Amino acid sequence: MNTSRNDSMHLAAFALAGPVSGCHGGWRHPAADTNLLSAGYYTRLGQLLEQGRFDMLFLADILAIPRRYGNSIDSQVRLGALGALRLDPMIVLSIVAAATRHLGLASTISTSYFDPYPIARALASLDHLSAGRAAWNIVTSFQQAEAANFGLTEQLDRNERYERAEEFLEVTCKLWDSWDDDALKLDTQTPLFADPAKIRSINHQGKWFSVQGPLNVSRPPQGRPVFIQAGASGRGRDFAARWADVIFVTHSSLESAQAFYKEMKERAVQHGRDPDSLKILPGIVPIVAETEAMALAQEDILKGLTDPEAGLSTLSYHLDIDLSAFPQDEVLPDMDVPGVQGHYQEVAELTRKRGLGLRALGHHYGIGPLRDFVGDADKVTDTMRTWHAARACDGFMIQVPYLPGGLENFVRLVVPRLQDQNLFRREYDGTTLRDHLGLARPERN
Repeated sequence: MNTSRNDSMHLAAFALAGPVSGCHGGWRHPAADTNLLSAGYYTRLGQLLEQGRFDMLFLADILAIPRRYGNSIDSQVRLGALGALRLDPMIVLSIVAAATRHLGLASTISTSYFDPYPIARALASLDHLSAGRAAWNIVTSFQQAEAANFGLTEQLDRNERYERAEEFLEVTCKLWDSWDDDALKLDTQTPLFADPAKIRSINHQGKWFSVQGPLNVSRPPQGRPVFIQAGASGRGRDFAARWADVIFVTHSSLESAQAFYKEMKERAVQHGRDPDSLKILPGIVPIVAETEAMALAQEDILKGLTDPEAGLSTLSYHLDIDLSAFPQDEVLPDMDVPGVQGHYQEVAELTRKRGLGLRALGHHYGIGPLRDFVGDADKVTDTMRTWHAARACDGFMIQVPYLPGGLENFVRLVVPRLQDQNLFRREYDGTTLRDHLGLARPERN
C-alpha cells in the first residue's frame, strides 16, 4: 500500500443549521449567539472559517424531529438537542457561498427519500454558483420518524439502503457527466448556446431508478461535488471506500482511530484507489483558551449546561434504540443496533473503559466526543499533531461547542500554532474544494 501523504492537516467544521453541534448545552452558553434563524449567523460562521483557512463547512441534517427516546419529541425540543431545529442546509450554504470566496460548502442529503435528478441539479447549481466549492455528505436514512414524513410506513433494511445509495450515486454521476466540459458555448454570434453533440441522454434503467437525462445544468466546475461519508458498518465502510473523498468519523481513543484509519486506507486500495485520495477526519470538540485553567472553566460551564436526557435522546436517535426503556444507572448492554454503527462502537468502547451508567453516558455524549482536546493552545495543538503523526487521521472535523466564541478561540489561538509548525496552510492553494483537499478533478466517464 502506498503510505505517502502530504504532512499538512485538513480542517473542516461540522455544524448544524440549528443548535450547535459540539455540545448539547452549547446554545445555552452565556456567550452563544442564539440567532439561529438569521442569515448573519451563518455568514459570520462561514467568514470565521475562511479567516481560519478551513477546507470546508459541513452542515449535518436530518428530516424529522427525533422521537426515538420515549416515543416523544419532548426531550429534543425542550432541551434544544441536536434534532430540535434544522434549516435546509442547501439554502443556508447558498447564503454562505455569497459571503465567502474559498470555503468548501458541504450539505447532507439523504439517498433514501429523494430522487437523483433534483439532487444532481441542486448540487451542480451550488458548485457553479460557488465556483467549485460544493460537497455532498451522503447519508442513508434509517429513522421511522423520517420515513413517516415521506409517506412511508417501513424503512428499507441496511443492505437495501446501501444498494439504493449505490445506484443513486451511479445515476447522479451519469447526470453530471451528461455534458462535456466544453459543451456550453455561449456564442452569441453564431448563435450557439450549447453544442447538442456534446450533451447526451443517460437512459438509466435500474432496480431503483429510471432516468432519461441529460441534466439541465452543465457539468460542475469540480466535475462532481466532493463526496463525504460517515458509514461505520461493514457495508458502510465498503461504500465509503468506493465512493468517499472524505470520511467523517468519531472515536473515543487514539487507538481506535488508528485501527479505523489503517482499515479504510486498505479498503480504498482494494477498490483500486490511491489511499491518499481518501481523507479521514475524526470529529473533535476542542475547548481552547489562553490558559489551561480558563479552558477547564469553560468545559465546566458546558458540563453544567448539558442535560443528560438531551444526550440520551440524541443517542437514542443515532442508535435507533429507545434508551429510556433501560435502567438509567446501569451500563449500556451489548446489542445489535439498527442505527449508526459508528456511534454505537464509540459509546460501547467508552462504556467498557469507564463503566458509565446510561445517565452518565448521556451526559458525556451530550458534551461531545474526545475530551482530550481541552486546554490552552499549545496542548490542543500538540494533541492534534500527535494524532496526525500517529496516522490516526488526515485532519479533523471540528465540532464547535458554542458559537461564535468557541470558533473564534480556535481560529485565533490554535490555527496560528498549526501554521507555525507547517501543519496547516497559511493561504488557500487554488480555488475549489478539490484544490484544498489535494484531490484530482474526475474525468468524465
